[in-house]
This record gives sequence, structure tokens and C-alpha cells, in this order.
Amino acid sequence: MRTRVKICGFTRVEDAVFAASLGVDAVGLVFYPPSPRNVEINLAIDIVKALPAFVSVVALFVDEQEVQIRKVLQQVQVDCLQFHGDELPEACRIYGKRYIKAVRMQEDTDVSVLARDYYDADGLLLDAYHPSAKGGTGSQFDWGLIPKHCQLPVILAGGLDATNAKLAVEQTRPYALDVSSGVEAEKGIKDKKKMAAFIAAVHQGDRIIS
Repeated sequence: MRTRVKICGFTRVEDAVFAASLGVDAVGLVFYPPSPRNVEINLAIDIVKALPAFVSVVALFVDEQEVQIRKVLQQVQVDCLQFHGDELPEACRIYGKRYIKAVRMQEDTDVSVLARDYYDADGLLLDAYHPSAKGGTGSQFDWGLIPKHCQLPVILAGGLDATNAKLAVEQTRPYALDVSSGVEAEKGIKDKKKMAAFIAAVHQGDRIIS
């Protein structure tokens, strides 16, 4: 199985278009005002319009009000929702959209219970825990916490970059890798060479385990 790649936190049209040219599977747009990668709706529309076919658009929210999420969905062509806060299962499924639930991993996190609770999710995104930040910290968690078998596809995030992407694929064999800060020149601004190197490293990992 090929490891999918999602690059998250685009704030420029040209960066998203370049990522698509590299073969990225999904681009993530952050609709969370406290984040340096937050995008306004008009910019999100421009990014989506510029993308070619077969590139999925993932909209990230953090404990957002339903009215705001629906406002985004009315104007931006989104393929999948990503909930990165403390959203309950019933709050994730009311939009009739495919969704991913992010999990901030700690020693006592029971992924199997979460997979049961969010049974209709399209994947669990496992990220590093931070007491205040909701992702995008560049921190890595202990991959030993990832269960060998999970009812839902596992999307690995947290502290990933071109130097450890191949190892991540080899050791955890996830459905996908999700990267943001690890391919940036600065927060919200993607680096073309880093994105290319990251995707190449994932492909190397796939070749080893195939």
C-alpha cells in the first residue's frame, strides 16, 4: 500500500499548486484564527480553484462553532473535515462530510477506544500533545504508542520532516503522513525543496516495505 501524504497549513496559492505538482494527495487549510496558518475564506477559495483534479482539500477546525463551519462549507469546496480540538463524535458527523479526528497522543491515550467512539471517521490523525497548542508545533511523540492494529486508518503527524519521513513509514506503516511545519521556510510559508524532499522520503519508505 502506498503511503498517502497530506501537507497542511497553506497560506499561498503558489505553494499549494507546487505541492500538487509533486503528487501530494491532500492539502490542508486551517480555519483557526489563533494559528499563524489561518486562512480567510476568500484566500481558501483561490487556493482550491487553483488545484488540479484528484487533490483532496481538507478543512481544519478547532472547537469551532457550527455556524462558522457551515459558512466555510457553503463557500469553499471541501472534500474532508479535520477536527483538531475536543469535538465529540456527534459534533463531527452532523455535516454529512467525511471527517478526520485528530488525537493529541499521551501515555494513557487509548486509540482503540477513540476508534470505537469515532467509528464513522475516515481516519484518526495522531499528533503530539501540547498543553496549549492544537497542532503544528513541530514536536514528535513516541511512535511506540501507536497500536499495531487500528479499526480506522492511522494518519501520523507531529514533528515530521524529510529526515524522518522514511523511518516513520518503515516503523509505523501508517495510512498517511501529515506534515506542516516540517516543510516550511517560515510559519505558513512552504519551502519547495523541503516539500519535494519530504515526498521523496515517503516514496523511499514505501519501496523498502513493499
